Amino acid sequence: MVLTLAIVLAFFVPWPANLVVVCLGIVGEVGEIVWGRRIAKRWRPRTGAEAMVGMEGEVVSSCHPRGQVRVHGELWEATCADGADVGQTVRVKLVEGLILVVEPAESGLGFATRR
Repeated sequence: MVLTLAIVLAFFVPWPANLVVVCLGIVGEVGEIVWGRRIAKRWRPRTGAEAMVGMEGEVVSSCHPRGQVRVHGELWEATCADGADVGQTVRVKLVEGLILVVEPAESGLGFATRR
């Protein structure tokens, strides 16, 4: 983006200055790429089982200790050692294969959220 602006600006300045503008645009573009790559390394997307841990869901079929939970719009088999009734909000502790291990959440929200 910086290089594009420098090239457009180079059309409106006289001869020696337009060369300087384009060179500064190249340096700015390299800096922008380095900065963007550095930020991209920090923002790793979370996917898979580790993304489920910490999310909240609503109990669809009572978990005493096994039942079903809706998390982020998806229906999952779940186990809850403390037990949870239909409509109660639970938080995912860990994922064992295709079964969620959940615990009752403190909040009374009935939809999936990230904490």
